[in-house]
This record gives sequence, structure tokens and C-alpha cells, in this order.
Amino acid sequence: MALTDSSSGRILRDYTIEELRDAANLMRGYDLVALCAAGSGHAGGTLSIMDIAAALYLKVANHDPRNPDWKDRDRIIWSTGHKAPSLYLGLAFAGFCGLEDVVTLRKLGSPFQGHPHWLKLPGVEVSTGSLGQGLSIAVGMGLAAKMNNRRHKIFCIMGDGEQQEGQVWEAAMEAGHYHLDNVIAIIDCNRLQIDGWVRDVMTVEPLAAKYASFGWDVLRIDGHDMEQIVDSLEQARSVTRRPVLILADTVKGKGVSFMEDQANWHGKSPNHDELMKGLNELGLSERIPVQHLLDRAKHYQDEIDRKLEAAIPRFSRDYWWNAGDSMKVKMEPTRKGFGQSLAENGCDERVVCLGLDISGSITISDFYSGKPERRKRWISMGIAEQSATAAAAGLAKEGKLPVLGTYATFAAARNLDQIRTSVCYGNFNVLIAGAHGGVSVGPDGATHQALEDLFAMQGLPNMSVVVPCDIVETRKATTYLLLQHKGPKYIRFAREATPIVTDDKTPFVFGKANVIRLRREDPGFAEAFETVLASSYKNEHEDLSIVACGPMVPEAMRAAYILNEEFGYETRVLNLHTLKPIDMESIIRAAGETGVVITAEEHQIGALAWRVSGVLTESSELYGVPVITGAIGVKDRFGDSGAPWELIKEFEVSAEHIAQKAVELMRIKRSKPLHYEETVLTGQTVG
Repeated sequence: MALTDSSSGRILRDYTIEELRDAANLMRGYDLVALCAAGSGHAGGTLSIMDIAAALYLKVANHDPRNPDWKDRDRIIWSTGHKAPSLYLGLAFAGFCGLEDVVTLRKLGSPFQGHPHWLKLPGVEVSTGSLGQGLSIAVGMGLAAKMNNRRHKIFCIMGDGEQQEGQVWEAAMEAGHYHLDNVIAIIDCNRLQIDGWVRDVMTVEPLAAKYASFGWDVLRIDGHDMEQIVDSLEQARSVTRRPVLILADTVKGKGVSFMEDQANWHGKSPNHDELMKGLNELGLSERIPVQHLLDRAKHYQDEIDRKLEAAIPRFSRDYWWNAGDSMKVKMEPTRKGFGQSLAENGCDERVVCLGLDISGSITISDFYSGKPERRKRWISMGIAEQSATAAAAGLAKEGKLPVLGTYATFAAARNLDQIRTSVCYGNFNVLIAGAHGGVSVGPDGATHQALEDLFAMQGLPNMSVVVPCDIVETRKATTYLLLQHKGPKYIRFAREATPIVTDDKTPFVFGKANVIRLRREDPGFAEAFETVLASSYKNEHEDLSIVACGPMVPEAMRAAYILNEEFGYETRVLNLHTLKPIDMESIIRAAGETGVVITAEEHQIGALAWRVSGVLTESSELYGVPVITGAIGVKDRFGDSGAPWELIKEFEVSAEHIAQKAVELMRIKRSKPLHYEETVLTGQTVG
């Protein structure tokens, strides 16, 4: 039936096969434009699945764009959430949303998030992004439909690399066991994932035999032959007593010659020249209003920029990074320091690295890059965080030094029970890298922004937690944790290029904070500050303290500069790179000697703030001493798509926001003078 008037049962439009082919081709063109306008995204998989998206949304699935919540509609779940642009274009062509609006893909505030969010866009059934979960959701929906005596179908789109997730097979078993003939799974078999060919990363075939063994009917088709696609989907609708799997053989990057069968186009978007070349190959150069769409995207972005600038705290001049003639800073992604350490120290025969499919992005592949003799100690585990974590425990038990890493939201959440039981309970020497932490992950959106991981990691007995501030400190921290520290350890670092504020001479001692003090305005930002071990620092009677970790350390330093220039305040910045074990002495001294403590974290408020507050409230040295506290961080919300530095502003974790909080607290302090030496409470304590 497809596009249906839910009130009358009338078909709104019935596409022919030829019209579907044309629609799929147009959808590919609009996909390229949206990705180009976004400047990020996933070209390869969105192009491979587009024919199936066109067939589902325009021909096969029963739904009503004027009544997205129609109870008898078919449900379409995109378990492979990074292919969201194909979902959005399916909805747009079906009439659920404006076609031209899709060009705001991945921009701040847009309903077209980097990974789909059902609360933001009508027609999106569920929020997805963490691979392997969609089929389980489909099982739940299938069971609910049976209970409610509904006859609609649940389509679930997955990738072939996604089959490496163990949860997929639990769901496959459940669907077969409960004879869910209302569940139709579709696997986009484009044979490639981020780390290369699926067969080389972690083979998943024979998928047909595996699903059949769980009681599924299995069909195999050419995923670019529209007649086969429609016929197989219609055939699947008629199967009874068994769930159906359609294996669709496709080409990653289909339709654009330089993208086809290229793994590097998995998570990449075309530039303008590549866009125009791709549209020309698709025969769409004259059919799509490219410049109009790009102008629309720019207008949207300009409005976002205006709103962000209007909301950010203002001072007498612009202190943003590299905005002035002095205080210039170099930036590099902190993740590169992780790779540098593994490259340098991987010669130790005990070191074994486990790849989890984003190896190049998080730089763990630097361990063996250019060093073929190390390949025997490189274990590709595919998209399988839980199994890899437990396997690392097994390697550690046998004397190896295992290292595994992925996005922090997957490295410390999806596999939390394995970390707790297999690693921490046994106190095994496993190094876990939580890469791409915090809101600065950017346009991938909430499912890929780790804003909760540090809660979990710090809550585990035996686990040590380090959050280095820049590329240099990340290299030092990785080297220490890898070769010297024994026991479970978690290192968290960012994706985006962030300021370099340390060098080889800057002290790094595990478990000990550094004090950073602004000494002067300088042509170079980092050179304007002096950094010493907190344990050797002598009190300079500063006005306030800012305690920070990770990428927020440079922001705290910039806040110290703003406060000095604008208000004459002297600020003690504590780089608390080790969150567990925490440097209690340095925190207590900072609180007692300055009377004001602000925590700054690129995380839900609490991973740092609550730890610091706990130290302050439990310290007998501070009993009776007024200490004013404040916290900067994410305020109990999920992330959002947007450019990394936009999100720093949007989530109010910039230096300007730290400085604003400092001014607020300093007003309180100045109204009621505080002295560390006094043991009698002189005013109301805030904190």
C-alpha cells in the first residue's frame, strides 16, 4: 500500500519501478548536497542503502505523512543510525518533512541530527546510533504488536559490519523463538566498514545460514535492482510464523565512481568539487538547485552563529582562541598523543592492541602503522566492545599489556559490566581508551558524545582514571599507564583539535595535580603561563581557584587571562589530570588559600564537581572555613549535533562561562572576606 491516507485507506501515490529508480537517484544527489553542506557525515553507506530507502518509504511501507503516529503504520528502524541522511530523505520524499530542510543536516538545533532522534523529527521511529541495538527494538515492537493484535510490519535496517555486535544475535534468537513474522530485517551488505573489508576485520558470513539456524526465512537480492527490492519486500510481508531477513548485496558509495568500494568514504563528506563531480556522474547537475540549497544551509548556519554569539558572556574585547594579536595557541587533537605513545612503546612484546573498527580515528592503529612486525600483536575485534573487553582481561591474565579503545560512550558504557566484572573485579592490567569524549565530538550528536562515562569509570573499584589536557599530556599519560601503572586504567581524550598548553618539560605525575599560573601576556598563549607540581607550589594568595581536567584546562587558563585583564583577579588553575586517585591535598589547599573553587569539566556536572565537593566537605582542615563553590559543565542534558566549538558555547563550558561564574562568586567573596587562617565561620558558606 505504501503512502496511505490513514483516515480513508486511500492510496496517496503508487510509484512505478521506474519512478522509484528515479527517486533513489535524486535522493543520492540530495544526500551529497546535504553532506557537503554539513561538512561531515557518512557518504558511503548512505549511498549504498538509498535504493532500499526509496522502495520502503515510497512503495512498500504503509504510512501516512499527515499522521506520523498512525497506530497501524509500518515501523522502520534504522539500527545503522549513521545512515540517517537516507532516512531523512526517505521521509522528505514521502512528504513527512520539507526536502530543502534536509540541507540543515548535522547543524546545531536541526531536527536532522547526525544520528536520528525520534523526539526531534516526526516519522523517525526510534533514536539510534550505537550499533547493534535496532533489531532488539524491533523484537520489542513485534511482541507489542502481537499483544495488541496489530498487523503492521516492523522493518529493521542494519549493516553487515554491525553483525559483529553480539546483541544482534540475541535479538535474532528471540525473533525466531517467538515466531515474529511481523519483523523484517534488511542487511545492507556493502562489505565494508571503517577499518576495511568486513571479511578482513571480522568475518560475519555465512549470514544466511546463521539466521536460518535461528528460524528465519532468508532472501538474498541485488540491493540496487529495484524490481528485486520491491519483490523481496512484498514477499517478506506474506511470510507467516517466521521472521524474515533480506540480505541486500550493495556497493558502498553506489553511483559515484570515486566513492564506490572505498572504505575511507565511510565517515567522510564531499567537498564542493567532489559534490559537483558526483552530481554530474548521477546525471543531476541540472535537476538539483545546488547553490540554492547551499545558500539555505549557510543562512541557517549564520542564524545559529548569531544566536550563539548573542548568548555568550561578553567582556570589553574578544578573548576567543587566536582572536587577538597576542596569546596565540597551536591546536592538535589530543587523540594523536595516544597514538604517538603506542607507536613509541609498542616495541614491548607484552603490548597487544585490540581494534574496534575506528582504529585510525582514535589513532590506536599507530601501534602497528609502518611496523609490520607488530601486526601479530594487533587483534581486530570488529564492532564488539563487550567481547573485546573481556578478551582483554584474558590477555592480561596471561601477562600481556592489552590496550583497547573506541568512542568513550562505547568504551565505558556498552561494556560496563564486562569492565566491572572481567577487568576490575579481577584487578587486571587493562588499558581502556575512551576516545572522542565530551561535547566536542560535534556533529555526530548525542549517541556519540560521551557525557556520562566518567561517572561509571570512577565508580569502579580498582579503576584509575586519567583525563589529560592536550596532545603532549595524553602521550605522557598513555606511556605511564601502559608501562608503569598496574591494574585497570581508563584514559579519556577528545576528538577535536584543542590548544597545546604543555610541553616535554611540563611535569606529569600520576595522581598529582599541577598548578598553572598566568605570568604575563605573551605572543604565545602557553608561554604566558607557568606550570608546577601542586605539591611544590607556594601560596601566592590568589583570589580564586579553577579546578579543571581534559580540554577544559586550556579553557580554565583562558578564563584566568580574562579575569586578570578585566577584573585584576589572580587565579590558581589546577590541572587535575588524574581524577582517580584524586589529589586531595592540592584541592584542599586551593580551597583554603583562595576561598573560591570553580570546577570545569566537559561532561555532565559531577564527574569532577562532585569529586571535588566530596573532598572539600570531608576535609577536617576546612571545617569552619567558608568556601564558595561553583561548577561549569553539561547541565543534565543529552548532546546535540553541531560543530565542536559551537557546542562548547551552546553547552556553556567555554572560558567566557567560567569567567562569568568566577565574577559571580567573587562578588560573594568580596562582600564577606574569607581567610584560610580563620577557624571561626565569618559568614554564610556557599558550597
